[in-house]
Amino acid sequence: MIVDHYKSNLRDIRFNLFEYLRIQDSALGKGPFAGVDVESMDGALEELEKLAVGPWAASYMDSDRVGLKLDEDGNVTLPPSLNKSLGAYYEGGWQFLEVPEHMGGVGATPTIAWAGFELLAGGNGNAVFYLLGTTIARVIDRVATESQKKWFTTHALENNWGGTMMLTEPDAGSDVGAGKARARHIEGDIWELEGTKRFITNGDYDFPENIVHLVLARREGGPPGTKGLSMFIVPKFWPDENGKPAERNGIYASNVEKKLGIKASATCEMTMGDKGPCRGLLVGDKHQGIRQMFMVIEYARMAVGFKSMATVSTAYLNALAYAKERVQGPDLKNAADKTSPRVRIIEHPDVRRMLMLLKAHAEGMRALCLFTASVQDKVLLAGGYENPEALPLHKTNDLLLPLVKGYCSDRGFEMMSTALQVFGGSGFCMDFPAEQYLRDQRIDALYEGTTHIQSLDLLFRKILRDGGQTLMSLLGDATALAQGDKGGDALAAERLALGRALGDFQAIMMTMQGKLGESIYHAGLHGNRILLALADTVVAWLLLAHATVALDKLEGASSADRDYYNGKIASARFFCSEVLPNVTLARKIVEKGDLKLMDVEEDWF
Repeated sequence: MIVDHYKSNLRDIRFNLFEYLRIQDSALGKGPFAGVDVESMDGALEELEKLAVGPWAASYMDSDRVGLKLDEDGNVTLPPSLNKSLGAYYEGGWQFLEVPEHMGGVGATPTIAWAGFELLAGGNGNAVFYLLGTTIARVIDRVATESQKKWFTTHALENNWGGTMMLTEPDAGSDVGAGKARARHIEGDIWELEGTKRFITNGDYDFPENIVHLVLARREGGPPGTKGLSMFIVPKFWPDENGKPAERNGIYASNVEKKLGIKASATCEMTMGDKGPCRGLLVGDKHQGIRQMFMVIEYARMAVGFKSMATVSTAYLNALAYAKERVQGPDLKNAADKTSPRVRIIEHPDVRRMLMLLKAHAEGMRALCLFTASVQDKVLLAGGYENPEALPLHKTNDLLLPLVKGYCSDRGFEMMSTALQVFGGSGFCMDFPAEQYLRDQRIDALYEGTTHIQSLDLLFRKILRDGGQTLMSLLGDATALAQGDKGGDALAAERLALGRALGDFQAIMMTMQGKLGESIYHAGLHGNRILLALADTVVAWLLLAHATVALDKLEGASSADRDYYNGKIASARFFCSEVLPNVTLARKIVEKGDLKLMDVEEDWF
């Protein structure tokens, strides 16, 4: 079994952070990040990479094969190798990297924290969501009462507690407002909950001494829909006066889903109130469940996008290594000569096309993800999400989130298939990690809101709600690059292609304004296409911007850096010529789109 599957790309992460985004100038050492500098943060990423490729990645394949165990008391046991990986993470104190200083953490920027998350997600996508307890503690710190914070922030962080978000129910998937879990007031901020939640990531597992669930439930007398939902802190064990887990609470794992992939992630059905009272604390003693839960949802959507991107990256680098070694067939130009020597498959044009498709998407997705993280840096530097002065930046972050989640997860699965194809028949076998990458990544377009949920969110909440102002602001820099002369003649064709894509996307939005006046069904039929077209345009802009930086740095660069910078330029050129025309195609389809599909009789399907 291959245990050293993970191939990281710290070089490209560093380029994004320190050469393109230049967070050493814009964020490090400033405001809430005053306690960190470029040396310490770069060093942290270097150490995290060692963890990710070593003890963290070591359990990836083993835990997939060994699987999970659920006993009759609702306790989930992880494979020993996975618990060992989690132990290595917490022994290093890495949960404190993203935690702000006032909570006892390092206070790293979102850019650094998310770059670290990429390394962990690429090394072990099954394990990375077992780390959600840190995020749950941070959300509780933002919105809970002081007494709630006392038990569920410091203790959770210092003692490595787990955490979950519990929204989905058997009869209420994406329609969260249809949830039937209910809460009855007992006294103070204590409520008693009943109901069943489904598809709860890591709902129970044996590594932590306690797990803190954030649960959405309908309060007694609450109105229908999402407005009647409140959020509750529901611990697996109630802490005693010293914060140590004590009395068992009435929330249990009643099933562990058997899945296509992420088999070592305990996707649980959770039942509340069947085996004794299930008590919870009303978060902040306020009925603002959806608003509060979205703090976790937005983190989870960003995390899913990063997981997909990280998987595309290691899938590409594994495929590249294989293509450089695997010898098969003659050079295509000598195919008629039966005596011609066999060559490595990287010398075949179609394999080169697939590899460059993977490389351009891996780098483009990373650019999109870390650019979004840099906006989050700016939000915190501007006073945080509750500060009105940060609202324009907050809106930009909100606009980018469905691209990070929807694009990376949806297009990412195409890239998984492409990576497997490079391996040929070997890719279908467990001798190489490509088949597990494909299985484990497929969930990313489904959970935390399907691609279509992301597309409707993008179109209605993020673009149309403010008349496209945030979108136009975002694309302003892309337009300036397309219309300028950065990169000179060397990148003139790519600037022209970007300008064409920007014009095509603007035409798509103009067309949709008219079509939505006819029927909202047009949004349903074209939503995904619009999300992918916008993401392709943004990714092309960022890749081209990266290429201009790389072009400037070629002179005087070392041999290794010259290869890297030329590779960045090649990625931008390939994406602009081979992928960006999808935006023009999307425009033509949207313009010619009609509602005939909605008239097809059900029996005709």
